[in-house]
Amino acid sequence: MLQGIRAASEHWLGKIVMTGIFTMLMFGMGIYGVEDLIRGGTSNSVATVGSTKISAEKVREAYQNQLQRYQVQLKRTLTPEQARSLGLDRQVMSQLITEAALDQKTHDLGLVVPDSAVLRAIREEKSFQNAEGKFEPQLFYQTLQRVGLNEQGFVREQRSVIARLQLAEAVSGDLHVPQALREAVHRYTTERRSIAFLYLSPSDAGQIPEPTEDELKTWYQANKSRFVAPEYRGANLLVVDPEHLAKPEALSEDEVRKAYDLNKDRYGAPEKRTIQQIVFPDVAAAETARKAIEAGEQTYEQVAQARGTDGKDLTLGTLTRDSLFDRTVGDAAFALPEGGVSEPVQGRFGVVLLRVTKIEAGTVKPFDEVQGEIRKSLALQRARDTVDKVRDAIEDQRAGAKSLADIAAEQKLPLVTVAAVDAQGKAPDGQAVTGIPDAETTLPALFRAEIGGDNEPLRSKNDGFIWYDVTKIDPSHERPFDEVKAAAKDGWTAAETATRLQAKGRDLVQALDKGEAFDEAAKRVGVNPQETADLARNQPKDMLTADVVNLVFATPVGKSGTIASGATRAVFRVTAATMPAYVPDSASDKTVAKNFQSALADDVLAQYIADVQKNAGVKVDQAALRKVFGGEY
Repeated sequence: MLQGIRAASEHWLGKIVMTGIFTMLMFGMGIYGVEDLIRGGTSNSVATVGSTKISAEKVREAYQNQLQRYQVQLKRTLTPEQARSLGLDRQVMSQLITEAALDQKTHDLGLVVPDSAVLRAIREEKSFQNAEGKFEPQLFYQTLQRVGLNEQGFVREQRSVIARLQLAEAVSGDLHVPQALREAVHRYTTERRSIAFLYLSPSDAGQIPEPTEDELKTWYQANKSRFVAPEYRGANLLVVDPEHLAKPEALSEDEVRKAYDLNKDRYGAPEKRTIQQIVFPDVAAAETARKAIEAGEQTYEQVAQARGTDGKDLTLGTLTRDSLFDRTVGDAAFALPEGGVSEPVQGRFGVVLLRVTKIEAGTVKPFDEVQGEIRKSLALQRARDTVDKVRDAIEDQRAGAKSLADIAAEQKLPLVTVAAVDAQGKAPDGQAVTGIPDAETTLPALFRAEIGGDNEPLRSKNDGFIWYDVTKIDPSHERPFDEVKAAAKDGWTAAETATRLQAKGRDLVQALDKGEAFDEAAKRVGVNPQETADLARNQPKDMLTADVVNLVFATPVGKSGTIASGATRAVFRVTAATMPAYVPDSASDKTVAKNFQSALADDVLAQYIADVQKNAGVKVDQAALRKVFGGEY
């Protein structure tokens, strides 16, 4: 039963119909704190599909569940405005309306899922199976209790999910991909083309005369959008973070030395030992072997060989004490002298005899070498503890209408003054503005704020805060002609060059299509001709861009074409087109059929669902919906 459910979940409708109970369990609904899915007694419906009602409570629960999933994926909290801008409210309503439409249709068709099918699906669900793969009633009830579901509501929702899937599979199951479509895909993907081509560079356009004042002004008027100055803003920024608050120089040498003495192992390399071990079935066997080694009757290697341990498995490696998982083994190994063999050691995985073949002494950097690093670390640690206190003090001053400049002076904190910056972080001269902390979040906040606005501080990446005040706004405006005259001249020249190259390219195409040899045409314009083969659709090759290649495939064999390519212009003639023979039911043909079967199923199901909704009738109570989401749906 669940095989069909899992298979259906591979395309978009499956994702919709699988937003029933099993999907929620798989995504950890208990983690998100979603309450009981089924709440009896609710009469406030937000939408109605036919006679199937969608309650406000169900909408709210579905929305919170979806919101939590997004927040987990994005790894940040979303505000209601951000969630709305992502379209979460519309996604949820579309999903619930689709489910309700399918439920209404299954009801109209009299499609009933028997208890045996629901029971089989529950027993086959891995969430309710023990380690042996058998259904565990206790696990079933514990899982439901953990996510806040009751058995009756679970069974009812599972019955609906199965019915929806049966309806969807009846509509889209085993769709046949026509051979004509498969053959067309084969032609599209396997065709390869060969061309002769040349590139016309700007120098091939000839000498471009100086434009007149009227020509420049006319071109400027037609291209004013190119010369729009962006909005610029001035701002003051006050940054409070551990790095700004840290005062390493305020720490006494005694404090720094105490931290050094407590953590000496951090400031150097720890001792390492090359350790070997032989595993024995019990302590007695290990002790017998140890005595034989001590008496010289056997070597350590001979004992290892007798125990079936070869040289590769004998040595654990050259390790520090902390890198040994088994603490008992580690303590015993690091208590041995070099070359020494241990007493039998009862480790976590058996009784072992240890031998240390090499000792690499640990090293510790002297205090003077690391005291600067320790000072900085201690100062940052103490500063982190004071960030919140400083934030509260600044917020109190902000409540008293003090400016950031005054607060920075009183708190002895650095103030970042930005004279002018656009939304992309550039100054009016086009250079990047440096010194803006966390620019990727600070700039958008600056361009949302207003002069004199009460702005909440931003949380910085390094656990601090950023306060900001907008001090100036220069609105976006069209730059006057006199200001951009030089740029306008460059634009006019580039446009004139492109026009001339276009005309030259068209003349070449006409001559080529009338029968002129490609080499002769290239010689006539003083350009070297080139050839290339094995071009594939949408795939750039060498100096040929994807746009050039796509025009090649839109041009008949034996014909020519031309297209702009950056500042240059390509001219080509299609010399050949090849394609392997189409073989029905070949491996590649079956792959195409499989891929397009899902696409056809999506199209059929989309049309079917749209028709079901149209016939059933969808009514949305905007007033009730606004109470759940806010705004219009």
